[in-house]
Amino acid sequence: MTEPDAHAQVEVEAPADRVYTLVSDLPGLAGLAEEFGGGSWLGGAVAARVGARFRGVNRRGIRRWTTVSTVTDAGPGRFAFEVRSLGLPVSRWQYDIEPTETGCRVTESAWDRRPGWFRPITVLATGVTDRPAENQRNIERTLARLKQAAEG
Repeated sequence: MTEPDAHAQVEVEAPADRVYTLVSDLPGLAGLAEEFGGGSWLGGAVAARVGARFRGVNRRGIRRWTTVSTVTDAGPGRFAFEVRSLGLPVSRWQYDIEPTETGCRVTESAWDRRPGWFRPITVLATGVTDRPAENQRNIERTLARLKQAAEG
């Protein structure tokens, strides 16, 4: 896999399984993430598992858009999903959770998967002209909230 377009790490003084539960639960993730406003499982899925799909509702200011994501990794140490919009690849999001002596280290990463011709259309929908830079800021904010929630 290529290097992510945006990523950051945080040390969390909480058990890795607690952190995994926070990031793999759609309402929990919505409370932490900068743009993800919530979602609902599709096709009878009720929780994160490989192959499960969910419709995500995203927001940035007054803008709102939906996506459909497919979980690619779900288990101790990693939660990841591929995002599509209008049937086209948009991104991959991944949370790697490594146990440490005092809790765990969490790395959040994002890959921009949009075809070049689709990028200007997504700028209209989201208002974001520099997606990698915006994702970097969003990841840093999300990880700060995750640390606070897991340690609180």
